[in-house]
Amino acid sequence: MKETGFDNEKYLKEQTQFIMERMRKVDGKLYLECGGKLLFDYHAARVLPGFDTNVKMRVFQSFKDQLDVIICINAGDIEHRKIRSDFGITYGTDVFKMIDDFAEWGIRADKVVITMFRGEKSAVSFADMLQRRGVSVYYHRPIIGYPENVDSVVSDEGYGANQYIPTEHQVVLVTAPGPGSGKLATCLNQMYHDFKANRKSGYAKYETFPIWNLPIDHPVNVAYEAATSDLGDCNRIDHFYMTATGQIAVNYNRDIAAFPLLKRILDKITGGSLIYNSPTDMGVNRLGFGIVDDKIVRNAANQEIIRRFFRSACEYAQGTGTKDAVMRSREIMERSGRHPEDRPAVPVAKAALQDAITRGKNKDGITCAASIQLNDGKMITGHNSPLMHASSALVFNALKYLAGIDHETELIPRQVIDSIRAMKKDTLKEVGISLNLDEALICLAMSAALNADAKKALEKLPELKGCESHMSHIPSAGDASGLRKLGINVTSEPKFPSSNMMNF
Repeated sequence: MKETGFDNEKYLKEQTQFIMERMRKVDGKLYLECGGKLLFDYHAARVLPGFDTNVKMRVFQSFKDQLDVIICINAGDIEHRKIRSDFGITYGTDVFKMIDDFAEWGIRADKVVITMFRGEKSAVSFADMLQRRGVSVYYHRPIIGYPENVDSVVSDEGYGANQYIPTEHQVVLVTAPGPGSGKLATCLNQMYHDFKANRKSGYAKYETFPIWNLPIDHPVNVAYEAATSDLGDCNRIDHFYMTATGQIAVNYNRDIAAFPLLKRILDKITGGSLIYNSPTDMGVNRLGFGIVDDKIVRNAANQEIIRRFFRSACEYAQGTGTKDAVMRSREIMERSGRHPEDRPAVPVAKAALQDAITRGKNKDGITCAASIQLNDGKMITGHNSPLMHASSALVFNALKYLAGIDHETELIPRQVIDSIRAMKKDTLKEVGISLNLDEALICLAMSAALNADAKKALEKLPELKGCESHMSHIPSAGDASGLRKLGINVTSEPKFPSSNMMNF
């Protein structure tokens, strides 16, 4: 049983009350810019054990009858098919997913604004698909001089030239698939039109990390730096807040650097009626109040710092990351006094690889290995073979342990595996013909209909969620997909299983 360091109900009550309090302070609408992930916030769940990945959506569900939603997406992200790494889908696809996800929570999200629009055909096609499904789409073009030329930006030629998005309710949640989508500019654009029509609206920011009332060097806040190593974000003491209150608060560098300019824009829009003395004042984040066991949270966040180092190194090896991000994540890890081997699954995976190589367990090709730490602390290992990838063998070995099945028992009939391998080789002409994890799980489900042991193993799959795993190599697409679906927290060495480009 995993330890719990976060109380969702305490956070839910605190967060809801604080947003409602902020809402009562404005005469018009409250535009709430939401940073981070509203749904499936796996980073928060990893650093705050016990955190419900969807608790932030529960906050909004509690006052859904007073809520409108605007989803922002940058036209350039549509054009370049930017990927959301945690789901492996494009930002455009994620917009459709977000609309469906909101609907499942009883919240209508039927307004999308395409920001930084320069006439991209891909953005127009994307808008057409949304409109056919009953979603209202708006376009915001780049503003000349944004954001430095305040007089030009806050004018009819600036915000006034972009479309106003009509809303019905007092709280307007402005969200997006990821950073750089134009959430802040959309909020300010709305406020400009509102004040021009004598509607005195307000603005607040619902940012998850860093947590303002935790120390700047708290592992949870350091883990946020590690998670944004590609962006170069770093935590800073909010000196504006300290000057105004005499108290210490943590914010991140970009918000602190942008505050004087943002304050000028807000003052010009509102005539100085919306008084904020610091970027922390703008925030409504109460996440820190949900922490109930600091030791558990610290340990979990330190593990996330190590995970982020491995992730940045693998992204660099795959050509999707930068060397600067790797160097920065390494520096953050070492500054925190952590090392890769402090992740328990790492030395176990390395030992399993060496053992497999020494014993020549995969004589037909490259040897790979993996380890997983189950919730009871038990370490399980697996290696690849002509039949299965290392991740497939690892998961099957773990399921056998959890279900009390003998290690030598075959969960999938050998003739089934041989048939699949023959099809992959002879019909599909694939180079790698052993079963990746996605394929192996489908075979397990089929076998469960006829085999009692396979059924017992299949029933144990949910127990792998949240377990920690490490691999000797970068997993293939089919392995990565299966591990992600099972909710396993996996890291890997920044190495491909083979130097042969076609054998991955």
